[in-house]
Amino acid sequence: MQIVIKGVASVYEPENIARMFFPGARLEKALGRGDAVLARAGRRLAAGVRLNGVCTLRFAPAPTGEKERECALAALVYELLRAVTGIRPPWGKLTGVRPVRIIHDQRAAGNTEAGIEALFVDHYDCTREKFELARGIADLQRPILARAKPLDYSLYIGIPFCPSRCSYCSFVSLSTERETKLMQPYVDALCREVEAMRKEAAACGLALKTIYIGGGTPTALAAAQLRQLMGTVRECFDLSGLEEYTVEAGRPDCTDAEKLAVLKEYGATRISINPQTFSDAVLARIGRRHTAADILRCYREARAAGHQNINMDLIAGLPGDTVEGFAQSLAAAIALSPENITVHTLTLKRASNLVIQSEEGGYADVAAMLEKCRALAGAGYRPYYLYRQKNTLQNLENTGWCKPGYEGCYNIYIMEEVHSILSAGAGGSTKLCQPGGSRIQRIFNYKYPAEYIAGFDTILKRKEGVSRFYAGYLDPQTTG
Repeated sequence: MQIVIKGVASVYEPENIARMFFPGARLEKALGRGDAVLARAGRRLAAGVRLNGVCTLRFAPAPTGEKERECALAALVYELLRAVTGIRPPWGKLTGVRPVRIIHDQRAAGNTEAGIEALFVDHYDCTREKFELARGIADLQRPILARAKPLDYSLYIGIPFCPSRCSYCSFVSLSTERETKLMQPYVDALCREVEAMRKEAAACGLALKTIYIGGGTPTALAAAQLRQLMGTVRECFDLSGLEEYTVEAGRPDCTDAEKLAVLKEYGATRISINPQTFSDAVLARIGRRHTAADILRCYREARAAGHQNINMDLIAGLPGDTVEGFAQSLAAAIALSPENITVHTLTLKRASNLVIQSEEGGYADVAAMLEKCRALAGAGYRPYYLYRQKNTLQNLENTGWCKPGYEGCYNIYIMEEVHSILSAGAGGSTKLCQPGGSRIQRIFNYKYPAEYIAGFDTILKRKEGVSRFYAGYLDPQTTG
């Protein structure tokens, strides 16, 4: 399927609308033979689809504003493709990552609850079920967001190493077997960056609220390296006032009792042990070098080490999985009674082996898999955060569920963009949020560990941008 879009400065909205109906469609400059979606903005808007030799067209008046033209063209494409294919995407015309954020923004702008519902259900053509999911999450987040202050921030620390690469993964993640020699120099540099970020944050008067050490797999580091990193964090920051300190211990093939004890000793208050599935056959197919029994062993050791807030990730739509298999994995996770269970829908990312190797997966029943998540509500879990991604199967979502009082604060803060996230490590993206405003600025680290180490002086120089960003809002003599 080809996508050809003409007459608008940005093709983002109509292009992504077309891909909701035809995943994998290619954006082209000119129309060729075969199936195609065409969208054009001129004196009037036109949308057409050629499918199996049959052409269908629709027209509409063209708005004057550039953004309005893009959105109106996207809406026309949506209406055409919904009529031709008979498909109704569950989130309707919404292409963005943060549907819950729309509800927060609408409430802040003074819109009524009925008006917000009409926006989602009538304007965006969102199903009532998805709207109620988003509204319930927004309600749950309200008191957490209300306590956020303009100068709060979170610290993210990235560990780009894993025992093996999962077939669906597109993150920067190097094999510990092949890249062992890089790991200690990387940790040394990372500790220096953490120290530099503490100085930047202190100079700006920022208040640290949450820490998140993610990956990759942080527990791919040796126990001594974890002590070095988390010891540096403890030396640099007062951990007593933290709302949350999360460390991903996601892979049982590199997480043992010693490392779990280190995480507890150095201040982690929340950890993730991520099975993705409890099917040994599916685990092997996605490149995981552990079994479901290893997951159970890791979970027992975490509880024995004193961890009282554990998250477990599951993925709906993994190659080779079935609705029944996913339901069994969900039941196995619920039986363990972790404080959080996060359910992701498989996303086909261009840099993943799953896409590169064009592996065929059993994706047709992923919506039915998510229907099984009703069991989470029956077990006392509540959805507390939600986000969406491009190329997610059937235009579905990722949802975090928790027991009451165990909401993952970092997940809420980063998704709703209420304060800055200072990011350390290879591939890190620091996101600076304007106090009391809507401006966001990003500072990027080098992507790969080797270039991160080699270009470390440049990274430290870039981090000085944190002080420059806040100076424009905190210095009363500055008008920027």
